[in-house]
Amino acid sequence: MDLRDLFLNIKDYVDKEIKIEGWIRNHRDQKTFGFIDFSDGTTFEHLQVVYDEKLVNFDEVKKFLAGSAIEVVGKIVPSEGKQDYEMKASKITLLGSCSEDYPIQPKRHTREFLREQAYLRPRTNLFQAVFRVRSIAAYAIHKYFQDRGYVYFHAPLITASDCEGAGEMFQVTTLPLDKLKGDPDYSEDFFGKMTNLTVSGQLEAETFALAFKKTYTFGPTFRAENSNTKTHASEFWMIEPEIAFCDLNGDMDIMEDMLKYVVKYVLDNAPLEINFFNEFVEKGLKEKLEKLVNSKFTRIDHEEAITILKNADVKWEFEPEYGEDIAKEHEKYITEYFNGPVFIKNWPKDIKAFYMKQNPDGKTVAAVDLEVPGAGELMGGSQREEDYDKLVARMKEMNMDASDMDWYLNLRKYGGCIHSGFGMGFERLLIYLTGVDNIRDVIPYPRTPKNCEY
Repeated sequence: MDLRDLFLNIKDYVDKEIKIEGWIRNHRDQKTFGFIDFSDGTTFEHLQVVYDEKLVNFDEVKKFLAGSAIEVVGKIVPSEGKQDYEMKASKITLLGSCSEDYPIQPKRHTREFLREQAYLRPRTNLFQAVFRVRSIAAYAIHKYFQDRGYVYFHAPLITASDCEGAGEMFQVTTLPLDKLKGDPDYSEDFFGKMTNLTVSGQLEAETFALAFKKTYTFGPTFRAENSNTKTHASEFWMIEPEIAFCDLNGDMDIMEDMLKYVVKYVLDNAPLEINFFNEFVEKGLKEKLEKLVNSKFTRIDHEEAITILKNADVKWEFEPEYGEDIAKEHEKYITEYFNGPVFIKNWPKDIKAFYMKQNPDGKTVAAVDLEVPGAGELMGGSQREEDYDKLVARMKEMNMDASDMDWYLNLRKYGGCIHSGFGMGFERLLIYLTGVDNIRDVIPYPRTPKNCEY
């Protein structure tokens, strides 16, 4: 049986014989008895298996090494140790041996070392907790949107458009290297034009929002940014809802509601993992998450945020300026100033994307970033520009080639309406949920510059 099912009703199995299958996490053998720290991966909890010299194959079992796969038959009995119950083994069978050079020995390993053993690191306590929370959080995101009538949309991974206009995209091509030199003729390429891996599914999701009213994407995105910071990866997952007949205020309502829902779902359904992170990774993590769930998110304009920063009695590394972006130190101060999460809205249009709704002042757009204590920016969204002429003019201002964007512009001509959406990097959310501060440690196989290993 699975340990998960056992621990849910362990009292019902006292003095009853059961069979479990899993792996040895640690093995301490004495002259006449031994202890096995047993895990089967179905729960974060481990079971202590006790055996003694009365076991038929006692001398053989004593030699089983950490990492070995075993089957254990025995009875659940009260324990005199730290745990309430343990298993008294009557039979232990080796299902898969493990050699002495097994890298994940029962000792403390650095995260840097474990990144080099990414295919084995899910067997450690830290990554058992991280990836279980990743699974639970992903389910919570789907559940939130599905329960509210959103249509799950699979955005294309190969695209001919650059959503953000950043240009830091991975090219997809079947052309041989010699034909990629100089000015390549992409008419000979597989798709007949230059194509890339997507940085966002937003533009395509808008097409579904104007058909289904409410839609969301949740999938991998890619960025060829040569960055080695703790928060950047070349492959990462994005959650991007799009909602028709929704303005910026409605967008913020959904952002706040969704985040609170997901955080509470993880608190309720991963208590062992959260307690582990709270004790060993980030002190105060649980309190931070509970506070977010119970807080009211503040809403201020970008101009007001800059005024607060300029009036602060702080010597900034980067001086805050009207019309410019804010730095990490500014994000931290703003959340501390309001003692909670803060929506900063109505940003200068010159530092935001082309598709954002232009405000009547002509200087700002209906964009919003959500800043949360301890992490800074967690989500970003906007009301999308629904006016065809204004969108075309804005693209011209930014020297964008609109030749391949007819399909997007036509949404404004064919029953267009007010609509909004936002994006949240899934790994950034996981960093916030777990306290594990490096994106390489919250994604199973991190893809970063010069790194595509297992």
